[in-house]
Amino acid sequence: MFFRPKTQILQTERLALRLAESADYIEWADLRRGSSDFLQPWEPVRDSAYLTRRSFQNRVVWARRMAKDGRALNMLIFSRDDSQLVGGITLDNIQGGVSKSATVGYWMGENFTRQGYMAEALNASVLHAFTVLDISRIQAGCLPENAPSRSLLEKSGFKYEGVAQSYLQIAGRWRNHVLYANLRRDRRGRTD
Repeated sequence: MFFRPKTQILQTERLALRLAESADYIEWADLRRGSSDFLQPWEPVRDSAYLTRRSFQNRVVWARRMAKDGRALNMLIFSRDDSQLVGGITLDNIQGGVSKSATVGYWMGENFTRQGYMAEALNASVLHAFTVLDISRIQAGCLPENAPSRSLLEKSGFKYEGVAQSYLQIAGRWRNHVLYANLRRDRRGRTD
């Protein structure tokens, strides 16, 4: 797979992160289908059109527009060794001005978990947000029982800030989320 400079945003030792392209549809749909049981407890209910080519193309157009406007970076994560799609990460709700903040969300194909890929992608995304986008605060939320996600955030420098009641609709229900934040100039010390 060829990573065009206009779509590639980040590169790490093992990964390339870039905006989705129309040609990614089949690989993306296959990974999402193959990981659906694994991802379902942590994500919103998807409508029947979610895995269609048309819906994916709409997301490609949306992601490009949001990136151009500086409001979001919705990136797919590829292994540099074999150019295989392993997951996705999004810096969203990018705010400038006095806020200089963003939120981060991510997903990983089931077969690629526990290999350090998401930690590598998250750390690169945070560094990019702080140094290139001039963001001061990145927030993340996850379900309280999602121990792997909580551990990932804590190991990546995010610190627990509290609980947001009925924060997002996950698996068809309004769910509380634990909130974490990573600050560019954090003086709060380590997360225990």
